[in-house]
Amino acid sequence: MLKKLFQSFRPAAPARLPDPDAELALGALLVRVAQADRDYQVEEISLIDRILARLYQHNAIEAAKVRATCEKLHAAAPETDTFGKLIRETTGLEERLAALDALWEVVLADGELDEGELKIVEDARKAMGLSFADSQKARARAQDTITAQGDTLPDTGAPT
Repeated sequence: MLKKLFQSFRPAAPARLPDPDAELALGALLVRVAQADRDYQVEEISLIDRILARLYQHNAIEAAKVRATCEKLHAAAPETDTFGKLIRETTGLEERLAALDALWEVVLADGELDEGELKIVEDARKAMGLSFADSQKARARAQDTITAQGDTLPDTGAPT
């Protein structure tokens, strides 16, 4: 009887997380970048949802559910390069370039460049088998996308 009482106070076993595929790996990387500066903003969360919806044809609710799973994966996750390698091994070049574009969109979303965010993008880029030039082009495309949406970005002039 006492044993049952104590068991009722214990938390239930945590739900098992799914094995990541390319979508969950990218989502976890997006969350990792957004949280790198320890300021996970609503704007970044909604941007991640929009990116997941755009890249994987989700509606808003599905994208939010995927992002929530990605947040859990990120918290319990392997290193950044593990996610990047998974993306490299399971997608083609176009999808990897789209993933790099998405990472840059999240980095640039708050208008501030954080060293932690830049390191994550660089580690992911290398793990996805993409070049520095690919990263520079992805950054420019992300800046163009954000500028077209009416947001402003800092011009640091510093290379990544």
